[in-house]
Amino acid sequence: MANIKDRRLRIKKGIRKTLEGTSARPRLSVFRSNKVIYAQIIDDASGHTLTSSSSVELDKKGGVNLTISKNVGKKVAEKAVASGIKEIVFDRNGYLYHGNIKALAEGAREGGLKF
Repeated sequence: MANIKDRRLRIKKGIRKTLEGTSARPRLSVFRSNKVIYAQIIDDASGHTLTSSSSVELDKKGGVNLTISKNVGKKVAEKAVASGIKEIVFDRNGYLYHGNIKALAEGAREGGLKF
């Protein structure tokens, strides 16, 4: 079990070497667990979270599926566009771009974010 976590953390480090969120293009970071999915937009230059959303905020309990992930992506995009953010850098946080991560990214694109 520890090997799966170590693999994800190793991939995450490799991704974060090349990605960095600025004030012009902040970073959309995704965290996924078995029950909840989180998304937050971070300005790495100042070290602040600009906006965030999660399946807990949407009152979805009992697990994560593609529709919930897509709704979280739309919600975080809606908040970002309202605060004036239109372009971001997508940080999949070591997860494969498949399933819930892909659905969240598609929801964010439908919400008006460009990446």
